[in-house]
Amino acid sequence: MTESNALTPKPQREQLREIGLFGGLTDEALDQLSAELHVTLIDAGAEVTREGEHAREMFVVLAGELEVVRHSKGGIEGRVAMLGPGNWFGEMSIVDVQPRSATVRTVAPSILLRITAEDLDRLYRRDMKSYLLLVLNIARELSRRLRVADGMIASFLVAMWDANLAPGPRRNP
Repeated sequence: MTESNALTPKPQREQLREIGLFGGLTDEALDQLSAELHVTLIDAGAEVTREGEHAREMFVVLAGELEVVRHSKGGIEGRVAMLGPGNWFGEMSIVDVQPRSATVRTVAPSILLRITAEDLDRLYRRDMKSYLLLVLNIARELSRRLRVADGMIASFLVAMWDANLAPGPRRNP
C-alpha cells in the first residue's frame, strides 16, 4: 500500500458527508478529519487486511471495489461481501480488539481512508460529540450486518428443515 501523495488528494468535507460513517458530524469535524486522516491508494489484487491478524485500524472506501473473504475450518475460501465507495470495514478490530475476522482485498484499484484507534482517541479528546456520533454510526452498521446475517441463518435453517437435513423435530408442513 502506498500512503497519500500529490496524486491522491485528501477527501473533502462534501465527500465525507455522503458516507454514513460520518453522518451527523459538523462541517468543522469533517474538515478536521479530512486534514488528519491518511489516504491510501491500493492496486488491484492487493490484500488490505488478513483474516486472523491483529490490527487497530479501519478503512473507508473512497473509490474502487474490494471483496471480503473468509476461510472455513477446512481452509476453503468464500466471498462474503463486496465493498464499494461509501462502505467501510475493519471497525471490529477497533471495537473488540480481536484478530481480524476476514481478509479484504482489492478487486479494482482503490482509494481508502485509514482510521486508526489513535485517530479515534484524538477525536475523543478533542470533540466528544463527534466521537460519539461516529461510534454510534459504527454500532448502527454492525447492527444492520447482524440483522442480515440472522436472516441468512434463518433462511439456511428453513432450507435444511425442508430438505429433512436439520437435526431435531421436523416442521409440520
